[in-house]
Amino acid sequence: MPYHNTIVIAGAGVFGTAMAERLSWNTNNTVILWSIEKDVVEDINRNHRNTKYFPTHFLNTSIRATSDKQIFRSADCILLVIPSKVIISFTEEIKEYTKKDCLVINLAKGMSDDGAFITEQIPFPRTASMKGPTFAIEVLHGLPSSFTFGGQREDYDRFKKEVLKDTGLYLDYTDDIRSVELMSILKNMYAIAIGLVSGRFNSPNVDFLIYTKAVGEMRHFLSLFGCSTETIFCYCGLGDLGLTSLNDLSRNRTLGLLMGKGFSIDNSGSSATVIEGSRTVKLMGELTRERHVEEEFPLVQALYRMMYEQEDLNDYMRAVFN
Repeated sequence: MPYHNTIVIAGAGVFGTAMAERLSWNTNNTVILWSIEKDVVEDINRNHRNTKYFPTHFLNTSIRATSDKQIFRSADCILLVIPSKVIISFTEEIKEYTKKDCLVINLAKGMSDDGAFITEQIPFPRTASMKGPTFAIEVLHGLPSSFTFGGQREDYDRFKKEVLKDTGLYLDYTDDIRSVELMSILKNMYAIAIGLVSGRFNSPNVDFLIYTKAVGEMRHFLSLFGCSTETIFCYCGLGDLGLTSLNDLSRNRTLGLLMGKGFSIDNSGSSATVIEGSRTVKLMGELTRERHVEEEFPLVQALYRMMYEQEDLNDYMRAVFN
């Protein structure tokens, strides 16, 4: 008899809804979306739609939604798809409701407010990170999509076999959770760096020149954080960097494109659209200076000077082509 999984997805925004749709393809999964947005919950339960985020798409009728945190008591697996800056406080709130053997997987791409890796801060014994080259709209529409699963091998094998069966979602694997988290943090920053030169030159030659430099710096960051450098070759590494930095659906690339065309930007942190890439530039720019390794990260330093020290676009271009 097949094992039955209760999957609770924390966050009924764009990506949480897309994941719920795909996981519902496996009829052995019970998929429940948790959200603080009461109108979204009502829309999903009554109309089988999330009109706020996907106005033209009908969802699988088996998907349910709730705003009641008691739902986490029933979860065999929790997917965290809420903003990275609130995950730590949120998981502290729900830990009393969760089963001891519940697998908690972080899908949010970013760091906590204090710059820590999220999976090292959430209060659960079984954690994993799952990141990859996945635009939500394509996940929702059923296109084959991929992730890197960072965690325990037993959890990976079970999740792949039992939860992802018949969903068209594919995994590769590493036991280095921190490296998966780090790749998802860095790719937003480098998407801005590549978007800048795309906006200025509109040249595949130039894009891939900077893309190659970005890959090298990402490997340096893996070493700097004591992570496995092999993770750069996983879906969460080269795959997610390529998707985010070379496709105009990417918001962080779009920020770079606008900057490359001379538009001014707001780094106050008030814009949810660009906050992850902008925050990462600040965090990593300061970190590499504190550790006196800034010469190994010329793209990061050029971005930092432009975004936080008022250097102009021409200064950025001269720095990245050296």
